[in-house]
Amino acid sequence: MAEAPRSLLFVICGPSGVGKTTLLRELFARDPRLRFSVSMTTRTPRPGEVEGEDYHFVDEAAFDRAVAAGELLEHAVYNNHRYGTPRSEVERARRLGRDCVLEIDVQGAKQVRAAGVAACFIFIAPPDPAVLAERLRQRATETRQDFESRLATAQREMLERPWFEHCVVNDQLELAVHALQQIVRDERRGAK
Repeated sequence: MAEAPRSLLFVICGPSGVGKTTLLRELFARDPRLRFSVSMTTRTPRPGEVEGEDYHFVDEAAFDRAVAAGELLEHAVYNNHRYGTPRSEVERARRLGRDCVLEIDVQGAKQVRAAGVAACFIFIAPPDPAVLAERLRQRATETRQDFESRLATAQREMLERPWFEHCVVNDQLELAVHALQQIVRDERRGAK
């Protein structure tokens, strides 16, 4: 009997506004073997976000309990809100025989890497910092102060790009999605 393929873990990072969500929607639509890991957060939902689909929205006390119980693979503070990856999300993908994708910030990616978890680390970069600033501005989902904070955080995150195994520049959607698909295919071939 053939052995089931090993489930892979893909860690996708990049500054806020770089287009990670759009890229991943396209990637998931094209690859049914991928499963999105729904993160936990203490921030309030943005318009259109769905509980359990986009995030698990929790209060500070529930987040503290998850951290204390060791339920999170990684967790970090980003723009004064806490985010974390429930271990159960990664385990669920593996039980289903699917590859799991974490969309997390650089702090979380460093924790996953430091823990020695086998993963493929991919950084999504803007074609240039001015494009990123404009994308954040057009999003218009935050206060001016939040916008400035996200921009400063993005600049710090861009400095982390060199340690990632792969970098995909999100300039043209189709080319960026194709690059992600190629990385996934290459990683799968290497895992056999």
